[in-house]
Amino acid sequence: MEIKSLPQKLSVFLFLNLPLLGAPELREEILKLGELTTAPSFHPFSQTNKNENPRAILMESLPWEGKETRAYAWLGLPKVSKNEKVPGVVLVHGGGGTAFKNWVQEWNDRGFAAISIAVEGQIDKKVKNEKSKKMAWGKHQWAGPHRIGIFADTHKPLRDQWMYHAVSQTILANSLLRSLPQVDESKVGLMGTSWGGIISSIVMGIDQRFAFVIPVYGCGFLNEAGNHYKPALANNSGYLNAWEAGHRFNRARMPVLWFSWPEDKHFPMEILRKSYQATAGPNMVSLVPQMGHGHGPAWSRPESYAFAKRVLKSGKIWCRRLDSALLDGQAYARFQSDEVLEKAELVHTTDLGFTGKRIWTRTPIRLQKKADVWLADWPLPDGTTAWFINVESSGLVVSSDYHDG
Repeated sequence: MEIKSLPQKLSVFLFLNLPLLGAPELREEILKLGELTTAPSFHPFSQTNKNENPRAILMESLPWEGKETRAYAWLGLPKVSKNEKVPGVVLVHGGGGTAFKNWVQEWNDRGFAAISIAVEGQIDKKVKNEKSKKMAWGKHQWAGPHRIGIFADTHKPLRDQWMYHAVSQTILANSLLRSLPQVDESKVGLMGTSWGGIISSIVMGIDQRFAFVIPVYGCGFLNEAGNHYKPALANNSGYLNAWEAGHRFNRARMPVLWFSWPEDKHFPMEILRKSYQATAGPNMVSLVPQMGHGHGPAWSRPESYAFAKRVLKSGKIWCRRLDSALLDGQAYARFQSDEVLEKAELVHTTDLGFTGKRIWTRTPIRLQKKADVWLADWPLPDGTTAWFINVESSGLVVSSDYHDG
């Protein structure tokens, strides 16, 4: 299937050499990526998979350093009746990843059209690097930029930076997916893992067409993280002025699921909390102890699929955290949900330092329903330095706000 290419006027506007811009002008140029609403053309990656489902494709993307680029992707549709419209989801991998066929299949099996894009010019076959002799994802001939460190290319013109192309490819994938006749264009969401979660956090404030967004691990305010992000970004004006997702969180009005775990060593709880508190729309938090960091944990647990389905069915999140606090030594959290919440647990630590390196203890606690509100509460153990409360419904974990002390 061929889709019309980008409108010429917008293409020329985006790809001309831009003068050196200040912070407001840089952010305005980034917001203009939201205008990439015309579906890009795409082509079968090879004739052998032309009629497969899912199938590997090359999606036309923005020029980089004067040359044509395309993004490798897996595109799949669920099995449905002939005239049925289905929801969709754009999937963005993390560091060391690529476009994943099985991630697309996971969503197809749940009734979603899906496109998993590779945002570093790679395919999903590994080859041996001639210099390092290590195996790495192969590149295709239309590859654009790849990620260099942690926003290490922000000294380059904006249109030559990797994040500019990763964000634009995510938005173009949305435009492609929603253009398919089988897809309900009002029901296309976004999910990204780790670096894909960072990309999703940025995109949610640019492309307001997404019906829902699920950042896994990744979030905003990376320059405040007490790990490798802080020294790399504390003085990186390109990141701070342009790419920091927090500049645009007030534009993110779609439902968002912030999906992570307290032991994550890449994205500490403080910046995750700051991110979900800054978004304008309704959001849920799911912090799953011992979940693990990786692509597999992101799609093997049920929370993302349930969140997407229930948002698209009802137009709202299925469990709202109302408030949580410490009152007279008693930690409590209140939730509102039409679903039955079966159990609750207090997750706390007595350690200090980076949250991903602390030991977290889980304690089953009291859960009761009062009117239409679920209340979970328990005495906070002496010496607690951080805590939150999880409730569970049919294996789905929902978290309260994260608290220090």
